[in-house]
Amino acid sequence: MPQVEEKRGAEARTGLVLGITAYASWGLLPIYFKLLASVPSVAIVAHRIVWSILFMGVLLIALRGFGEVRAALRQRQTLGLLLLTAVLIGINWLLYVYAINSGHILAGSLGYYLNPLANILLGYFVLKEPLSRLQWLAVGIAAAGVAVLAVGALSHLWISLVLCASFASYGLLRKIAKVDATAGLAIETGLLLPFAVAWLMWSGQAGAPVWGNGSGQVTALLVATGVASTLPLLFFTAAARRLRYSTLGILQFIAPTLQFLLAVLVYGEPFTLPHAIAFGAIWTAAILYLISSLQTARAALAEPVPE
Repeated sequence: MPQVEEKRGAEARTGLVLGITAYASWGLLPIYFKLLASVPSVAIVAHRIVWSILFMGVLLIALRGFGEVRAALRQRQTLGLLLLTAVLIGINWLLYVYAINSGHILAGSLGYYLNPLANILLGYFVLKEPLSRLQWLAVGIAAAGVAVLAVGALSHLWISLVLCASFASYGLLRKIAKVDATAGLAIETGLLLPFAVAWLMWSGQAGAPVWGNGSGQVTALLVATGVASTLPLLFFTAAARRLRYSTLGILQFIAPTLQFLLAVLVYGEPFTLPHAIAFGAIWTAAILYLISSLQTARAALAEPVPE
């Protein structure tokens, strides 16, 4: 028994490191994409898709994951869901890069703060998961914060809401789709690949700066978008296998917090009174969400194990 407990503890510590690394990487991605400011947002996403598929191919060979891909492609329902998730993640990626390089990182961070609360609502209305009073209170406070922002800073609120809706819907459909995370991402990327290649070729011939200013640094960064996009997801997947879901729920606030700090302290985006009220409401809702998650986890541990 002590050896089993020690092994579980080591797994949990490894999972915690992997989870923090994943969310910190996502939170610091604005710095990476800011270095690609000379490249149009659509081109950055197209490069991200092209170079991700190459990296995913190498990864599938290493993990012997092509069997999972073939199995998923033979299931019509799974393939249909992955087509939808590919569209959703493409929209999310494009809007996220646009938000960064148009000076709206703050709006992006708000969208990802709202995401776990949107997950609560989707779980209730779609998956019929019950909600506690604390969770309803968190959703209500978050909605009030969004309403204040809608009145005082409506022009950029659409970025937050579309980012939140697209990623929350993506997560729900990926939960339903019967496919491994790595295989699913590979299929999604493959579905988007023809459009990415076609757009890069067409816009390049039309004279668009699809390689930015043509410097070696920008070229290298564009090629590396595949690794920069895929590695955090792999870290997250590995962490999810080692940690409780409630722990992941707590860690997911790392990314938007880092984005928020970058937006205000590094890139000098304006932080108005409506922003302060809205973020105050979202942070309060996030704390309530975390308390609810911890209570749920404790209740699950307290349940007797069936013999």
